[in-house]
Amino acid sequence: MPTGYFSLVLHAHLPFVRHPEYPEFLEEDWLYEAITEVYLPLIYIFQRLHEEGATPRLAMNVSPPLCEMLADPLLQERYTSHLENLIDLAVKEEFRTKSEDPNFHDVARMYVENLTTSLDLWNNRYNRNLVNAFRELQDEGVIEIITCCATHGFLPLISTHESRRAQIEIAVTNYKKHFGRQPRGIWIAECAYEPGVENLLKDAGIEYFIADTHAILYGSPRPRYGVHAPVVTPNGTAVFARDVETSQQVWSAEIGYPGNDVYREFYRDIGWDAEYEYVKPHLHASGERRHLGLKYHRITGRDVPQNHKEPYIPALARDKAAENAGHFIDERIKQAHKLRETFEGHPPLVISPYDAELYGHWWFEGPQFIDFFFRKVHYDQNEIQCITPGDFLDSGLPIQEQQPTASSWGENGYYKVWINEGNSWMYPFQHDAERRMSSMSDAFTRYLEERPNHEITPEGVTHTRLLNQMARELLLAQSSDWAFQIYQGTTVQYSSRRFQMHIQRFDMIADMLESHESRVASQESEPGAIATGFLTPDQLDLLTEIESRDNIFAEIDWRHYLTRWSKLL
Repeated sequence: MPTGYFSLVLHAHLPFVRHPEYPEFLEEDWLYEAITEVYLPLIYIFQRLHEEGATPRLAMNVSPPLCEMLADPLLQERYTSHLENLIDLAVKEEFRTKSEDPNFHDVARMYVENLTTSLDLWNNRYNRNLVNAFRELQDEGVIEIITCCATHGFLPLISTHESRRAQIEIAVTNYKKHFGRQPRGIWIAECAYEPGVENLLKDAGIEYFIADTHAILYGSPRPRYGVHAPVVTPNGTAVFARDVETSQQVWSAEIGYPGNDVYREFYRDIGWDAEYEYVKPHLHASGERRHLGLKYHRITGRDVPQNHKEPYIPALARDKAAENAGHFIDERIKQAHKLRETFEGHPPLVISPYDAELYGHWWFEGPQFIDFFFRKVHYDQNEIQCITPGDFLDSGLPIQEQQPTASSWGENGYYKVWINEGNSWMYPFQHDAERRMSSMSDAFTRYLEERPNHEITPEGVTHTRLLNQMARELLLAQSSDWAFQIYQGTTVQYSSRRFQMHIQRFDMIADMLESHESRVASQESEPGAIATGFLTPDQLDLLTEIESRDNIFAEIDWRHYLTRWSKLL
């Protein structure tokens, strides 16, 4: 038995952003940047380690919205064009810097190598579908993929039991579609827990969830091993909580590794630094400057002004990533010995959950750090064993029963990030929609009970389409990303507009359905409606257009929102 266990848990999630109504859209770049800087490098590193015999072991949440975007043909095609555009720019830069700006030539050449390799992996190894690449890694025993709430809905701020349940059940169904099995674990959105959530998870077949530190520390009774062992709730669902020490080593602005002077500076980007006419061909058609991903400077120092940053040196940064990985392992070994002594021989488990986007996007050298970390774990020591939460449950080690307390991993540990004076206006609209969704689902069920085989008639098919699209719009409105971005002050206009748009579409579709039911009750019909299953041709065109935009969860079933719900799917 090792001195201690270590579990890296990565949370890969982005809000569902897909705008087929425009040829290009700024916020779609969130996905494209993450593919280039995070997902492709991590997948490649994990596969290479596995092929070389140094197989890593970690857990990774690939959220349902991210899965849906990664598997979407439109976004796959757009990403390909995005990557080809960056390669064209990088090649220009390699040529320019060789003669005009030699201090930046090494980093320009690095971008050409990285981006061309990425395009080859994207097209030829992964066939443009990274969901399948993640699935292959799980099937080979490299990673344990867990799920998340369907659209990253903040469960404690969802008003009805049915809508909370739908966030979990729809996520499980989507996971099965993409990964071909039942998920063992879940990263509940924002690690936002309150007592009772575990019952929804248990009903959905979920064995464990990830929580923040104080969920266990302040639970009842006091945890025997602090956060360095899981607990099980009274219904048997296991809880794994974040270790503070490892979080600080990576996340902390003061002592965290990503702040080292030699690492790449995130906020200097050629999209803003270069002459406008030079980069204009690589911008969107609007011509507005934006981040392009080619960044040439290092952090240099915390107090150094942006216009005094020094050139980035890839080799120097790579050496520092190796050094930081070695230091991180040394600290885990010291931590394991100290905790094991404190626990009188019980092997501690250190859970280190992070946003996956930290590794590569915010911290450019993060994937290199992970690569060095797993290599050093495999070759340089035998005291720390990397496992997943599921592995720990399979170990047979006894687990204390506890009732965790309400918590999240937001500022101050509770819910203020997602409900405050800046975003509280959202929730009355969301809660009205949640109640209306269940009420109309129940009403349609009663309607079906009076009309056997109605679901297969044109009218019944239209009913089903309307309710399913209402469910999609509600789920998209519930995304915690909108409230978070409003609180952070980033993309406030876009986030507010997205929330309002989904609520508006929900209400419009619900009104269509209620109008029909009212006409049925009064024995009236609308001219031209019969052939389209009770919608007018214009209404049917509108519904089809909305479905083509918000096309998440093709497998969705409105019955998840029934108050008389039983496991139908």
